[in-house]
Amino acid sequence: MKYHGIEIDRRHLTLLADLMTFKGEVHGITRYGLAKVKESALMLASFEKTADHLFDAAYYGQEDAITGVSESIILGNPMSMGTGFFKLLHKSSTDPLPQRKPLLFDTPEFHLQDYSFQMS
Repeated sequence: MKYHGIEIDRRHLTLLADLMTFKGEVHGITRYGLAKVKESALMLASFEKTADHLFDAAYYGQEDAITGVSESIILGNPMSMGTGFFKLLHKSSTDPLPQRKPLLFDTPEFHLQDYSFQMS
């Protein structure tokens, strides 16, 4: 790759190797390797043969826990990684709606009482 002007970060290769071997066997990043590693129909459908994977999952009544990144992206849910990993609650002590202040000319002495105009 170096001869083509492309450099690959060593950490990317390590991450890929970890993904391929975390089950104790070497699995390729192909439709067959992913099918052995992951049983999520949505994740498999996002890679290849979408209609086949979705049909099989529906036919066999497969349920999906929606825990992976691909599944979350497909359904539009926040991913459980990065900033989406934490579910924090914060009690705010400030009043959510500030008090409304009266406008400058919103007092009765500035209101016009007579709206009739005479045209000559």
